[in-house]
Amino acid sequence: MKRLSLTFLCMGLAAWLVMPRPADGGDVSHARIVRLSLVQGDVRFAREFHKDALEDSRATWEVAPLNLPIRQGYAVATDNGRAEVEFENGAMAFLSANTVLEFYDLSLDEGAHITRLILRQGSGIFYVHPGQNDYFSVTGGDFSVEANGRSRFRLDNFDDGSNLSVEQGQVNVLRNKTTKALVKGQTYSVDIYNASAPVTVARVGDDDDFDKWVSGRIDAVATATAYSSQYVNSSDYTSGFADLYNYGAFYNVPGYGFCWQPFGVGIGWNPFAFGNWYNDASLGWGFISFAPWGWLPYHYGSWIFGPMGWMWAPTGFGFAGGYGYGPGYGYGYGSGGVYHGPIYHPITAVWVHSGGNVGLVPLNPADKPGKAPVNLAQGVYMIRDNALMATTTPASSEKWSVIKDPPRSALATTTLAASTQPTRVSRTILAGTRPVTLSRDSTIVYDPAQHRFVNNTTARVNEVESKVASENAAERDAVTNEKINGAHNSNVATTMRGANLPARPHISPPAPPSYSHASNAGMGGSGAATAETMSGSSSGHSSSGASSGGHGGGGGGGHH
Repeated sequence: MKRLSLTFLCMGLAAWLVMPRPADGGDVSHARIVRLSLVQGDVRFAREFHKDALEDSRATWEVAPLNLPIRQGYAVATDNGRAEVEFENGAMAFLSANTVLEFYDLSLDEGAHITRLILRQGSGIFYVHPGQNDYFSVTGGDFSVEANGRSRFRLDNFDDGSNLSVEQGQVNVLRNKTTKALVKGQTYSVDIYNASAPVTVARVGDDDDFDKWVSGRIDAVATATAYSSQYVNSSDYTSGFADLYNYGAFYNVPGYGFCWQPFGVGIGWNPFAFGNWYNDASLGWGFISFAPWGWLPYHYGSWIFGPMGWMWAPTGFGFAGGYGYGPGYGYGYGSGGVYHGPIYHPITAVWVHSGGNVGLVPLNPADKPGKAPVNLAQGVYMIRDNALMATTTPASSEKWSVIKDPPRSALATTTLAASTQPTRVSRTILAGTRPVTLSRDSTIVYDPAQHRFVNNTTARVNEVESKVASENAAERDAVTNEKINGAHNSNVATTMRGANLPARPHISPPAPPSYSHASNAGMGGSGAATAETMSGSSSGHSSSGASSGGHGGGGGGGHH
Protein backbone atom coordinates (compact mmCIF):
# COMPACT_ATOMS: atom_id res chain seq x y z
CA MET A 1 0.00 0.00 0.00
CA LYS A 2 2.83 2.42 0.77
CA ARG A 3 4.45 1.66 -2.57
CA LEU A 4 1.13 2.32 -4.33
CA SER A 5 0.63 5.62 -2.51
CA LEU A 6 4.14 6.71 -3.41
CA THR A 7 3.46 5.86 -7.04
CA PHE A 8 0.35 8.04 -7.14
CA LEU A 9 2.17 10.86 -5.36
CA CYS A 10 4.95 10.84 -7.95
CA MET A 11 2.41 10.82 -10.78
CA GLY A 12 0.62 13.80 -9.27
CA LEU A 13 3.80 15.80 -8.74
CA ALA A 14 4.96 15.04 -12.27
CA ALA A 15 1.68 16.23 -13.74
CA TRP A 16 1.88 19.42 -11.69
CA LEU A 17 5.46 20.12 -12.72
CA VAL A 18 4.77 19.79 -16.43
CA MET A 19 1.90 22.26 -16.27
CA PRO A 20 2.76 25.63 -17.85
CA ARG A 21 3.85 27.99 -15.11
CA PRO A 22 3.17 31.72 -14.84
CA ALA A 23 5.92 34.26 -15.05
CA ASP A 24 7.47 35.60 -11.86
CA GLY A 25 4.97 37.60 -9.87
CA GLY A 26 2.04 35.26 -10.41
CA ASP A 27 -0.54 34.83 -13.10
CA VAL A 28 -1.24 38.47 -13.95
CA SER A 29 -2.21 39.28 -17.52
CA HIS A 30 -4.29 41.75 -19.48
CA ALA A 31 -5.73 39.19 -21.84
CA ARG A 32 -9.45 39.55 -21.29
CA ILE A 33 -11.89 40.28 -24.09
CA VAL A 34 -15.51 41.23 -23.40
CA ARG A 35 -18.44 41.62 -25.76
CA LEU A 36 -20.60 44.52 -26.92
CA SER A 37 -23.75 42.42 -26.80
CA LEU A 38 -26.44 44.90 -27.77
CA VAL A 39 -26.50 48.14 -29.77
CA GLN A 40 -29.52 50.42 -30.03
CA GLY A 41 -29.24 53.70 -31.89
CA ASP A 42 -25.96 55.63 -32.07
CA VAL A 43 -23.11 53.82 -30.31
CA ARG A 44 -19.42 54.49 -30.96
CA PHE A 45 -16.08 53.41 -29.54
CA ALA A 46 -12.45 54.48 -29.31
CA ARG A 47 -9.54 52.05 -29.09
CA GLU A 48 -7.07 54.52 -27.58
CA PHE A 49 -7.22 57.94 -25.99
CA HIS A 50 -5.22 60.20 -23.71
CA LYS A 51 -6.40 60.45 -20.09
CA ASP A 52 -10.10 61.20 -20.69
CA ALA A 53 -12.03 59.74 -23.63
CA LEU A 54 -14.62 62.52 -23.41
CA GLU A 55 -12.05 65.31 -23.57
CA ASP A 56 -9.40 63.91 -25.93
CA SER A 57 -10.06 65.62 -29.27
CA ARG A 58 -7.37 63.53 -30.96
CA ALA A 59 -8.97 60.17 -30.17
CA THR A 60 -10.27 58.24 -33.18
CA TRP A 61 -13.91 57.21 -32.81
CA GLU A 62 -15.60 54.51 -34.88
CA VAL A 63 -19.14 53.22 -35.19
CA ALA A 64 -19.49 50.35 -32.71
CA PRO A 65 -20.96 47.21 -34.29
CA LEU A 66 -22.82 44.48 -32.46
CA ASN A 67 -20.42 41.79 -31.18
CA LEU A 68 -17.48 44.20 -31.01
CA PRO A 69 -14.61 42.63 -29.00
CA ILE A 70 -13.74 45.09 -26.23
CA ARG A 71 -10.35 44.96 -24.56
CA GLN A 72 -8.63 46.99 -21.90
CA GLY A 73 -8.13 50.62 -22.92
CA TYR A 74 -11.30 50.93 -25.02
CA ALA A 75 -14.10 53.45 -24.45
CA VAL A 76 -17.74 53.05 -25.52
CA ALA A 77 -20.08 56.02 -25.90
CA THR A 78 -23.76 56.41 -26.69
CA ASP A 79 -25.54 59.38 -28.21
CA ASN A 80 -29.25 58.89 -28.79
CA GLY A 81 -29.02 55.18 -28.07
CA ARG A 82 -28.24 52.44 -25.59
CA ALA A 83 -25.64 49.73 -25.29
CA GLU A 84 -25.08 46.51 -23.36
CA VAL A 85 -21.78 44.81 -22.52
CA GLU A 86 -21.45 41.18 -21.41
CA PHE A 87 -18.53 40.02 -19.28
CA GLU A 88 -17.27 36.43 -19.09
CA ASN A 89 -18.66 35.59 -15.66
CA GLY A 90 -22.21 36.80 -16.29
CA ALA A 91 -21.72 40.44 -15.29
CA MET A 92 -23.37 43.03 -17.52
CA ALA A 93 -23.09 46.78 -18.04
CA PHE A 94 -25.92 48.86 -19.53
CA LEU A 95 -25.40 52.36 -20.88
CA SER A 96 -28.17 54.91 -21.24
CA ALA A 97 -28.17 57.72 -23.79
CA ASN A 98 -25.30 60.25 -23.77
CA THR A 99 -23.03 58.03 -21.69
CA VAL A 100 -19.27 57.42 -21.90
CA LEU A 101 -17.73 54.35 -20.24
CA GLU A 102 -14.01 53.55 -20.18
CA PHE A 103 -12.68 50.01 -19.77
CA TYR A 104 -9.69 51.00 -17.69
CA ASP A 105 -8.66 47.57 -16.40
CA LEU A 106 -9.71 44.20 -17.82
CA SER A 107 -7.23 41.69 -16.50
CA LEU A 108 -6.66 38.37 -14.81
CA ASP A 109 -4.91 37.85 -11.51
CA GLU A 110 -4.47 34.25 -10.36
CA GLY A 111 -7.59 33.36 -12.31
CA ALA A 112 -9.69 36.19 -10.85
CA HIS A 113 -11.37 38.64 -13.23
CA ILE A 114 -10.31 42.19 -12.39
CA THR A 115 -12.69 44.81 -13.81
CA ARG A 116 -12.25 48.53 -13.20
CA LEU A 117 -14.45 50.89 -15.21
CA ILE A 118 -14.71 54.69 -15.38
CA LEU A 119 -18.06 56.38 -16.05
CA ARG A 120 -17.10 59.75 -17.53
CA GLN A 121 -20.61 60.91 -18.26
CA GLY A 122 -24.18 59.73 -18.14
CA SER A 123 -25.98 56.79 -16.55
CA GLY A 124 -25.01 53.16 -16.29
CA ILE A 125 -26.57 50.14 -14.61
CA PHE A 126 -24.20 47.35 -13.63
CA TYR A 127 -25.23 43.78 -12.89
CA VAL A 128 -22.38 42.02 -11.10
CA HIS A 129 -22.14 38.25 -10.88
CA PRO A 130 -18.61 37.57 -9.60
CA GLY A 131 -16.81 34.29 -9.37
CA GLN A 132 -14.29 33.45 -6.68
CA ASN A 133 -11.94 36.40 -6.01
CA ASP A 134 -13.37 38.43 -8.90
CA TYR A 135 -13.26 42.21 -8.46
CA PHE A 136 -15.61 44.78 -10.02
CA SER A 137 -15.60 48.56 -9.55
CA VAL A 138 -16.97 51.62 -11.33
CA THR A 139 -15.60 55.12 -10.72
CA GLY A 140 -17.88 58.09 -11.33
CA GLY A 141 -17.43 61.80 -10.79
CA ASP A 142 -17.35 61.94 -6.99
CA PHE A 143 -16.86 58.39 -5.70
CA SER A 144 -16.20 54.79 -6.69
CA VAL A 145 -18.44 51.76 -6.26
CA GLU A 146 -17.08 48.31 -5.45
CA ALA A 147 -19.20 45.19 -5.81
CA ASN A 148 -17.74 42.00 -4.36
CA GLY A 149 -20.92 39.93 -4.42
CA ARG A 150 -23.91 39.47 -6.66
CA SER A 151 -25.48 42.88 -6.97
CA ARG A 152 -27.05 45.43 -9.27
CA PHE A 153 -26.56 49.17 -9.02
CA ARG A 154 -27.10 52.33 -11.03
CA LEU A 155 -24.55 55.12 -11.20
CA ASP A 156 -25.42 58.57 -12.56
CA ASN A 157 -22.58 61.00 -13.18
CA PHE A 158 -23.81 64.59 -13.35
CA ASP A 159 -21.76 67.74 -13.74
CA ASP A 160 -22.86 68.99 -10.34
CA GLY A 161 -22.73 65.68 -8.47
CA SER A 162 -23.17 61.92 -8.59
CA ASN A 163 -25.85 59.50 -7.52
CA LEU A 164 -25.77 55.77 -6.73
CA SER A 165 -28.86 53.56 -6.44
CA VAL A 166 -28.49 50.01 -5.13
CA GLU A 167 -31.13 47.82 -6.74
CA GLN A 168 -29.90 44.39 -5.61
CA GLY A 169 -27.38 43.06 -3.10
CA GLN A 170 -24.76 45.21 -1.36
CA VAL A 171 -21.97 47.50 -2.58
CA ASN A 172 -19.27 49.65 -1.03
CA VAL A 173 -18.84 53.36 -1.77
CA LEU A 174 -15.28 54.72 -1.69
CA ARG A 175 -14.90 58.47 -1.22
CA ASN A 176 -12.23 60.58 0.46
CA LYS A 177 -10.41 57.49 1.73
CA THR A 178 -13.53 56.25 3.51
CA THR A 179 -15.73 53.26 2.74
CA LYS A 180 -19.48 53.04 3.27
CA ALA A 181 -21.64 49.96 2.72
CA LEU A 182 -25.01 50.36 1.02
CA VAL A 183 -27.71 47.73 0.57
CA LYS A 184 -30.67 47.22 -1.71
CA GLY A 185 -33.09 50.14 -1.67
CA GLN A 186 -30.56 52.81 -0.67
CA THR A 187 -29.20 55.73 -2.65
CA TYR A 188 -26.00 57.68 -2.11
CA SER A 189 -25.77 61.20 -3.54
CA VAL A 190 -23.03 63.82 -3.64
CA ASP A 191 -24.04 67.40 -4.42
CA ILE A 192 -21.00 69.62 -4.89
CA TYR A 193 -23.17 72.75 -4.35
CA ASN A 194 -24.11 71.77 -0.81
CA ALA A 195 -20.98 72.39 1.22
CA SER A 196 -22.61 71.73 4.60
CA ALA A 197 -24.06 68.33 3.72
CA PRO A 198 -22.57 67.16 0.41
CA VAL A 199 -23.53 63.51 0.98
CA THR A 200 -27.04 62.13 1.46
CA VAL A 201 -28.32 58.58 1.88
CA ALA A 202 -31.97 57.97 1.04
CA ARG A 203 -34.36 55.44 -0.43
CA VAL A 204 -34.25 54.56 -4.12
CA GLY A 205 -36.78 56.47 -6.20
CA ASP A 206 -39.22 55.09 -8.75
CA ASP A 207 -37.85 53.23 -11.76
CA ASP A 208 -37.64 55.13 -15.01
CA ASP A 209 -37.72 53.72 -18.54
CA PHE A 210 -34.02 52.87 -18.48
CA ASP A 211 -34.39 50.84 -15.25
CA LYS A 212 -37.33 48.89 -16.67
CA TRP A 213 -35.49 48.18 -19.92
CA VAL A 214 -32.48 46.82 -18.02
CA SER A 215 -34.66 44.62 -15.80
CA GLY A 216 -36.20 43.05 -18.87
CA ARG A 217 -32.82 42.45 -20.48
CA ILE A 218 -31.36 40.78 -17.37
CA ASP A 219 -34.36 38.48 -17.00
CA ALA A 220 -34.31 37.50 -20.67
CA VAL A 221 -30.58 36.77 -20.73
CA ALA A 222 -30.66 34.79 -17.48
CA THR A 223 -33.55 32.61 -18.69
CA ALA A 224 -31.99 31.89 -22.07
CA THR A 225 -28.56 31.20 -20.59
CA ALA A 226 -30.08 28.67 -18.17
CA TYR A 227 -31.66 26.88 -21.11
CA SER A 228 -28.41 26.66 -23.07
CA SER A 229 -26.59 25.34 -20.01
CA GLN A 230 -28.53 22.09 -20.46
CA TYR A 231 -26.39 21.41 -23.52
CA VAL A 232 -23.11 23.12 -22.66
CA ASN A 233 -21.38 22.83 -19.31
CA SER A 234 -19.92 26.31 -18.99
CA SER A 235 -19.13 27.19 -15.40
CA ASP A 236 -16.23 29.47 -16.42
CA TYR A 237 -17.88 31.41 -19.24
CA THR A 238 -21.48 32.47 -19.95
CA SER A 239 -21.31 35.41 -22.37
CA GLY A 240 -23.29 34.76 -25.55
CA PHE A 241 -25.01 31.52 -24.55
CA ALA A 242 -28.40 33.22 -24.27
CA ASP A 243 -28.32 34.05 -27.98
CA LEU A 244 -27.84 30.40 -28.90
CA TYR A 245 -31.19 29.61 -27.33
CA ASN A 246 -32.95 32.53 -29.01
CA TYR A 247 -31.60 32.05 -32.54
CA GLY A 248 -30.84 28.37 -33.04
CA ALA A 249 -31.01 24.81 -31.74
CA PHE A 250 -28.69 22.13 -30.36
CA TYR A 251 -28.41 18.73 -32.00
CA ASN A 252 -26.72 15.62 -30.66
CA VAL A 253 -23.94 14.75 -33.12
CA PRO A 254 -22.23 11.35 -32.65
CA GLY A 255 -18.62 11.79 -31.64
CA TYR A 256 -19.01 15.47 -30.78
CA GLY A 257 -21.90 15.71 -28.35
CA PHE A 258 -24.36 18.58 -28.65
CA CYS A 259 -23.59 20.99 -31.49
CA TRP A 260 -25.48 24.11 -32.49
CA GLN A 261 -26.83 25.54 -35.73
CA PRO A 262 -28.77 28.78 -36.34
CA PHE A 263 -32.36 28.61 -37.53
CA GLY A 264 -33.06 28.82 -41.24
CA VAL A 265 -29.70 27.82 -42.75
CA GLY A 266 -29.15 25.12 -45.33
CA ILE A 267 -26.37 22.75 -46.26
CA GLY A 268 -24.73 25.39 -48.46
CA TRP A 269 -24.54 27.98 -45.68
CA ASN A 270 -21.24 29.86 -45.37
CA PRO A 271 -20.87 30.81 -41.66
CA PHE A 272 -18.34 33.56 -42.47
CA ALA A 273 -20.30 35.28 -45.25
CA PHE A 274 -21.83 38.18 -43.31
CA GLY A 275 -19.70 40.30 -41.02
CA ASN A 276 -16.91 42.84 -40.65
CA TRP A 277 -13.20 42.17 -40.98
CA TYR A 278 -11.58 43.93 -38.10
CA ASN A 279 -7.94 44.57 -37.26
CA ASP A 280 -6.77 45.27 -33.73
CA ALA A 281 -3.19 46.02 -32.77
CA SER A 282 -3.28 43.40 -30.01
CA LEU A 283 -5.60 40.80 -31.53
CA GLY A 284 -4.72 40.93 -35.22
CA TRP A 285 -7.30 40.26 -37.94
CA GLY A 286 -10.64 39.08 -36.65
CA PHE A 287 -14.25 38.64 -37.70
CA ILE A 288 -17.27 40.48 -36.30
CA SER A 289 -20.50 38.77 -37.25
CA PHE A 290 -23.62 40.74 -38.13
CA ALA A 291 -25.78 38.04 -36.55
CA PRO A 292 -27.19 38.65 -33.05
CA TRP A 293 -25.92 35.17 -32.10
CA GLY A 294 -22.52 35.82 -33.67
CA TRP A 295 -20.25 35.97 -30.64
CA LEU A 296 -19.51 32.47 -29.35
CA PRO A 297 -19.38 30.63 -32.70
CA TYR A 298 -16.81 33.07 -34.10
CA HIS A 299 -14.48 33.38 -31.11
CA TYR A 300 -14.75 30.14 -29.13
CA GLY A 301 -15.12 26.46 -29.95
CA SER A 302 -14.92 25.13 -33.51
CA TRP A 303 -16.91 23.88 -36.50
CA ILE A 304 -17.89 20.50 -37.96
CA PHE A 305 -19.54 19.70 -41.29
CA GLY A 306 -22.31 17.14 -41.13
CA PRO A 307 -25.45 16.10 -42.97
CA MET A 308 -27.08 19.42 -42.03
CA GLY A 309 -24.11 21.54 -43.11
CA TRP A 310 -21.86 23.59 -40.84
CA MET A 311 -22.51 23.29 -37.11
CA TRP A 312 -20.77 24.97 -34.18
CA ALA A 313 -19.11 22.55 -31.75
CA PRO A 314 -18.67 24.12 -28.30
CA THR A 315 -15.38 22.38 -27.52
CA GLY A 316 -13.80 23.89 -24.47
CA PHE A 317 -17.07 24.16 -22.57
CA GLY A 318 -17.10 20.80 -20.86
CA PHE A 319 -16.83 18.52 -23.88
CA ALA A 320 -14.08 16.09 -24.78
CA GLY A 321 -11.45 17.45 -27.12
CA GLY A 322 -9.11 20.41 -27.25
CA TYR A 323 -9.86 24.05 -26.62
CA GLY A 324 -9.36 25.12 -30.19
CA TYR A 325 -6.50 25.50 -32.62
CA GLY A 326 -4.65 28.49 -33.96
CA PRO A 327 -3.75 31.87 -32.44
CA GLY A 328 -5.46 32.26 -29.09
CA TYR A 329 -5.75 35.22 -26.77
CA GLY A 330 -5.94 34.80 -23.03
CA TYR A 331 -6.84 32.30 -20.35
CA GLY A 332 -5.12 28.90 -20.45
CA TYR A 333 -3.42 27.51 -17.36
CA GLY A 334 -2.04 29.60 -14.54
CA SER A 335 -0.57 29.11 -11.10
CA GLY A 336 -0.71 25.51 -9.94
CA GLY A 337 -2.21 24.35 -13.22
CA VAL A 338 -5.60 25.90 -12.42
CA TYR A 339 -7.65 26.32 -15.57
CA HIS A 340 -9.04 29.82 -16.06
CA GLY A 341 -11.49 29.41 -18.92
CA PRO A 342 -11.69 29.07 -22.70
CA ILE A 343 -9.36 30.76 -25.14
CA TYR A 344 -10.52 33.70 -27.25
CA HIS A 345 -9.82 33.50 -30.99
CA PRO A 346 -10.07 36.50 -33.31
CA ILE A 347 -11.75 34.08 -35.70
CA THR A 348 -12.62 30.38 -35.33
CA ALA A 349 -10.94 29.51 -38.59
CA VAL A 350 -7.51 28.59 -39.96
CA TRP A 351 -5.80 30.90 -42.44
CA VAL A 352 -4.30 29.08 -45.42
CA HIS A 353 -2.55 30.04 -48.64
CA SER A 354 -1.53 28.41 -51.89
CA GLY A 355 0.66 30.48 -54.17
CA GLY A 356 -1.00 33.89 -54.38
CA ASN A 357 -4.35 32.64 -53.09
CA VAL A 358 -5.40 33.25 -49.49
CA GLY A 359 -8.43 31.81 -47.76
CA LEU A 360 -9.75 30.32 -44.57
CA VAL A 361 -11.01 26.97 -43.39
CA PRO A 362 -13.41 26.70 -40.43
CA LEU A 363 -11.66 25.40 -37.33
CA ASN A 364 -12.23 21.73 -36.46
CA PRO A 365 -12.06 20.23 -32.94
CA ALA A 366 -9.33 17.82 -34.13
CA ASP A 367 -7.07 20.45 -35.72
CA LYS A 368 -3.50 20.58 -34.51
CA PRO A 369 -1.02 23.46 -34.76
CA GLY A 370 1.03 23.46 -37.94
CA LYS A 371 -0.95 20.64 -39.52
CA ALA A 372 -3.35 20.80 -42.44
CA PRO A 373 -6.85 21.69 -41.14
CA VAL A 374 -9.25 18.76 -40.97
CA ASN A 375 -12.02 20.76 -42.64
CA LEU A 376 -9.83 21.41 -45.70
CA ALA A 377 -11.63 18.56 -47.41
CA GLN A 378 -14.82 20.65 -47.28
CA GLY A 379 -13.18 23.42 -49.28
CA VAL A 380 -11.51 26.80 -48.80
CA TYR A 381 -13.30 30.12 -48.56
CA MET A 382 -11.20 32.42 -50.74
CA ILE A 383 -10.52 36.06 -49.90
CA ARG A 384 -11.22 38.54 -52.71
CA ASP A 385 -11.42 42.33 -52.17
CA ASN A 386 -12.03 42.06 -48.43
CA ALA A 387 -14.84 39.55 -48.98
CA LEU A 388 -15.18 35.78 -48.79
CA MET A 389 -15.96 34.03 -52.03
CA ALA A 390 -17.86 30.76 -52.35
CA THR A 391 -16.07 27.68 -51.11
CA THR A 392 -13.55 26.14 -53.48
CA THR A 393 -12.64 22.47 -53.24
CA PRO A 394 -8.84 22.13 -53.47
CA ALA A 395 -7.48 20.12 -56.39
CA SER A 396 -5.59 16.99 -55.45
CA SER A 397 -2.35 18.54 -56.71
CA GLU A 398 -2.90 21.86 -54.90
CA LYS A 399 -0.95 22.34 -51.67
CA TRP A 400 -2.41 24.63 -49.03
CA SER A 401 -0.21 25.77 -46.15
CA VAL A 402 -1.32 27.12 -42.79
CA ILE A 403 -0.35 30.74 -42.05
CA LYS A 404 -0.72 32.72 -38.84
CA ASP A 405 -2.31 35.81 -40.37
CA PRO A 406 -3.34 36.81 -43.88
CA PRO A 407 -1.03 39.15 -45.82
CA ARG A 408 -1.84 42.84 -45.57
CA SER A 409 -2.78 42.86 -49.24
CA ALA A 410 -5.46 40.20 -48.67
CA LEU A 411 -7.45 42.34 -46.23
CA ALA A 412 -6.31 45.88 -46.90
CA THR A 413 -8.92 47.83 -44.96
CA THR A 414 -11.53 47.35 -42.28
CA THR A 415 -15.19 48.07 -42.86
CA LEU A 416 -15.87 49.87 -39.56
CA ALA A 417 -17.15 53.37 -40.25
CA ALA A 418 -15.62 56.50 -38.76
CA SER A 419 -17.63 58.39 -36.16
CA THR A 420 -17.34 61.66 -34.25
CA GLN A 421 -16.25 62.47 -30.73
CA PRO A 422 -19.06 62.26 -28.17
CA THR A 423 -20.25 65.61 -26.87
CA ARG A 424 -20.56 66.69 -23.26
CA VAL A 425 -24.20 66.85 -22.19
CA SER A 426 -25.04 69.12 -19.26
CA ARG A 427 -27.12 67.31 -16.67
CA THR A 428 -27.99 68.16 -13.10
CA ILE A 429 -28.69 66.27 -9.91
CA LEU A 430 -30.50 69.24 -8.34
CA ALA A 431 -33.84 68.17 -9.75
CA GLY A 432 -33.74 64.73 -8.16
CA THR A 433 -31.91 61.44 -8.17
CA ARG A 434 -32.62 60.66 -11.81
CA PRO A 435 -30.71 62.44 -14.59
CA VAL A 436 -32.17 65.66 -15.98
CA THR A 437 -30.85 67.12 -19.21
CA LEU A 438 -30.76 70.90 -19.01
CA SER A 439 -32.84 72.96 -21.41
CA ARG A 440 -31.52 76.04 -23.11
CA ASP A 441 -33.40 78.38 -20.75
CA SER A 442 -32.22 76.61 -17.60
CA THR A 443 -30.91 78.83 -14.81
CA ILE A 444 -28.08 76.34 -14.29
CA VAL A 445 -25.30 76.67 -16.83
CA TYR A 446 -22.06 74.82 -17.40
CA ASP A 447 -18.89 76.87 -16.87
CA PRO A 448 -16.16 75.34 -19.08
CA ALA A 449 -13.45 77.31 -17.29
CA GLN A 450 -14.31 75.67 -13.97
CA HIS A 451 -15.47 72.35 -15.50
CA ARG A 452 -18.68 72.39 -13.45
CA PHE A 453 -22.17 73.86 -13.17
CA VAL A 454 -22.93 77.32 -11.83
CA ASN A 455 -26.28 78.96 -11.15
CA ASN A 456 -26.43 82.30 -12.93
CA THR A 457 -29.40 83.72 -11.00
CA THR A 458 -29.10 82.60 -7.38
CA ALA A 459 -26.53 84.48 -5.32
CA ARG A 460 -26.60 81.91 -2.54
CA VAL A 461 -25.64 79.08 -4.85
CA ASN A 462 -22.89 81.21 -6.35
CA GLU A 463 -21.55 81.88 -2.87
CA VAL A 464 -21.55 78.17 -2.06
CA GLU A 465 -19.89 77.49 -5.39
CA SER A 466 -17.07 79.88 -4.58
CA LYS A 467 -16.55 78.36 -1.13
CA VAL A 468 -16.55 74.80 -2.42
CA ALA A 469 -14.18 75.69 -5.21
CA SER A 470 -11.78 77.30 -2.76
CA GLU A 471 -11.79 74.46 -0.27
CA ASN A 472 -11.87 71.48 -2.60
CA ALA A 473 -10.32 72.59 -5.88
CA ALA A 474 -7.15 70.62 -5.30
CA GLU A 475 -9.07 67.42 -4.67
CA ARG A 476 -11.76 67.96 -7.27
CA ASP A 477 -9.53 68.99 -10.15
CA ALA A 478 -6.56 66.74 -9.44
CA VAL A 479 -5.62 64.26 -12.11
CA THR A 480 -3.72 61.23 -10.92
CA ASN A 481 -1.75 59.23 -13.46
CA GLU A 482 -1.75 55.75 -12.02
CA LYS A 483 0.57 53.25 -13.64
CA ILE A 484 -0.59 49.74 -12.89
CA ASN A 485 1.23 46.58 -13.77
CA GLY A 486 0.77 45.99 -17.47
CA ALA A 487 -1.78 48.78 -17.94
CA HIS A 488 -2.79 49.49 -21.53
CA ASN A 489 -2.67 53.26 -21.00
CA SER A 490 -0.73 54.42 -17.97
CA ASN A 491 -1.67 58.10 -18.31
CA VAL A 492 -5.42 57.64 -17.98
CA ALA A 493 -6.95 60.28 -15.77
CA THR A 494 -7.98 58.25 -12.76
CA THR A 495 -9.77 60.91 -10.75
CA MET A 496 -12.89 62.91 -11.53
CA ARG A 497 -13.65 65.71 -9.09
CA GLY A 498 -13.44 63.87 -5.73
CA ALA A 499 -13.34 60.28 -7.01
CA ASN A 500 -10.12 58.28 -6.93
CA LEU A 501 -9.82 55.10 -8.93
CA PRO A 502 -9.61 52.18 -6.48
CA ALA A 503 -6.24 50.47 -6.28
CA ARG A 504 -5.89 47.22 -8.12
CA PRO A 505 -6.71 44.43 -5.64
CA HIS A 506 -4.09 41.94 -4.59
CA ILE A 507 -5.17 38.37 -5.21
CA SER A 508 -3.44 35.71 -3.17
CA PRO A 509 -2.19 32.85 -5.34
CA PRO A 510 -3.99 29.55 -4.94
CA ALA A 511 -2.40 27.02 -2.65
CA PRO A 512 -0.19 24.41 -4.35
CA PRO A 513 -2.16 21.26 -5.16
CA SER A 514 -2.11 18.56 -2.53
CA TYR A 515 -2.32 14.90 -3.34
CA SER A 516 -3.48 11.92 -1.34
CA HIS A 517 -4.18 8.32 -2.12
CA ALA A 518 -7.92 9.01 -2.26
CA SER A 519 -7.73 12.12 -4.47
CA ASN A 520 -5.49 10.44 -7.03
CA ALA A 521 -7.12 7.07 -7.23
CA GLY A 522 -8.63 7.97 -10.59
CA MET A 523 -5.46 9.35 -12.19
CA GLY A 524 -3.49 7.85 -14.99
CA GLY A 525 -5.77 7.83 -18.01
CA SER A 526 -6.96 11.16 -19.32
CA GLY A 527 -5.42 13.97 -17.32
CA ALA A 528 -8.87 15.43 -16.62
CA ALA A 529 -8.80 14.20 -13.04
CA THR A 530 -5.49 15.97 -12.54
CA ALA A 531 -6.88 19.31 -13.72
CA GLU A 532 -10.04 18.96 -11.66
CA THR A 533 -8.16 18.02 -8.51
CA MET A 534 -5.89 21.02 -8.90
CA SER A 535 -8.77 23.43 -9.41
CA GLY A 536 -10.64 22.06 -6.43
CA SER A 537 -13.70 21.35 -8.54
CA SER A 538 -15.31 18.17 -9.72
CA SER A 539 -17.47 19.85 -12.35
CA GLY A 540 -17.03 21.96 -15.46
CA HIS A 541 -14.34 19.79 -17.13
CA SER A 542 -15.56 16.49 -18.45
CA SER A 543 -13.81 13.58 -20.14
CA SER A 544 -10.28 14.22 -21.39
CA GLY A 545 -10.71 17.84 -22.35
CA ALA A 546 -8.58 19.22 -19.51
CA SER A 547 -5.29 17.54 -20.21
CA SER A 548 -2.12 19.40 -19.45
CA GLY A 549 -0.93 20.10 -22.97
CA GLY A 550 -1.99 22.07 -26.01
CA HIS A 551 -4.40 24.46 -24.38
CA GLY A 552 -2.92 27.83 -25.05
CA GLY A 553 0.03 28.09 -22.72
CA GLY A 554 0.52 29.35 -19.22
CA GLY A 555 -1.59 32.06 -17.78
CA GLY A 556 -3.02 33.30 -21.03
CA GLY A 557 -0.14 35.61 -21.73
CA GLY A 558 -1.55 37.32 -24.77
CA HIS A 559 -1.67 36.88 -28.51
CA HIS A 560 0.42 33.87 -29.49
